[in-house]
Amino acid sequence: MTPPDPKAATPDADPKAWVYINRALHLRCPVCGVSPIFMPAKQVRSLWNWFTPLDGCPRCGYAYERESGYFLLSTWGVNYGLIAGVGLIVALVLDWLFHPALWVLICVVAVPMPFFSFLFARHAKALYLAMDHYFDPHRRDDPANRLPLPRAEDLDDDDDDE
Repeated sequence: MTPPDPKAATPDADPKAWVYINRALHLRCPVCGVSPIFMPAKQVRSLWNWFTPLDGCPRCGYAYERESGYFLLSTWGVNYGLIAGVGLIVALVLDWLFHPALWVLICVVAVPMPFFSFLFARHAKALYLAMDHYFDPHRRDDPANRLPLPRAEDLDDDDDDE
């Protein structure tokens, strides 16, 4: 009889990073992978609906936005960083292969970048949410994530106002 493989996944083991990335690319909840993070594209009626994630997962209760300004790094770091990085690589490869004029590179690479950034904004937020949950999971049953109960002297502070 062979001993069990220690690398084999157990049912209660945390998923690997690729599972979170796959869920993010499908715009699904990083915890359960079932519920959508954003309103479906067919139901979007404004830019606000396009860019704003839903409040949380109705299946597992995971809150998508932990605090105000939570997705600021996803906009600057993930969205703009990846779009600018891909644009730079495409421009360098086109320049190396074809040696076009500068105005051609600008028209081919720089002009479409805002459009691609707009389309990638939801995926950038989903990838940021997945990375954040992978590196710093906030679980409801974890005692470290519960707020401490207020002390009696904190509740009776009527004397401090006078």
